[in-house]
Amino acid sequence: MLKKHAISVMIVDDNYEFRNNIKTLLQLYNQNNLLNFKIISDTDSIAKGKSIIEKYQPQILLLDLELQQESGLDILKYLLNNNSQTKTLILSAHEEEEIIFQAMSLGAKGYIFKPNVVSQLLEAINTIINSKIYLPPEAATGFFMSFNHHLSNFSELEALENHPKNDYHLTHREKDVLGYLIQGLSNEEIAQELYVTIATVKAHLGSIFAKFCVKNRTQAIVMALKKNIV
Repeated sequence: MLKKHAISVMIVDDNYEFRNNIKTLLQLYNQNNLLNFKIISDTDSIAKGKSIIEKYQPQILLLDLELQQESGLDILKYLLNNNSQTKTLILSAHEEEEIIFQAMSLGAKGYIFKPNVVSQLLEAINTIINSKIYLPPEAATGFFMSFNHHLSNFSELEALENHPKNDYHLTHREKDVLGYLIQGLSNEEIAQELYVTIATVKAHLGSIFAKFCVKNRTQAIVMALKKNIV
């Protein structure tokens, strides 16, 4: 029987004991042949985390959002700006709706409240490694409550409310890109799915933003869902 390809993982959390507990849990999965993990590194700081990600490009990042005086959101912004293929799963004590929304808007692929890590971690990693989003009910509720709040505050979109329902003249390829955007894929992942360059994906996104009269990915997703375009 062939051994499963190892999934490279790194952990960024300022709690030493928690990091060790996560490593023990991952090793337990290995021992029981549930998934095969290779722990690249674990650290307690943003700077070290960025350095390790840049050097090793782990497949999975397990990230806390509050690291002493630092914010894990900074790593999410770094990954997003660099079109990183590393998929981030948030393991956080924060249950605030806005924090969940911010993390997911910045490219996190999943969110787990720390008390639920033991019961949810394996399923979450298996979900995001297959290019899907993991939001258990307790996190999804907060996310969509914040999503609806932001939706009502998108004043630049309100002017479009009375427009006839249409597809905003999106091309077939732009609809493909938008569909992958809603699924949470990065520019690089979309490029791989469509067999095009990242520059081409960015060009399609620019065209979508212009047609929707929006400024960013989150607003484009809101518009697409609001108008039932995809």
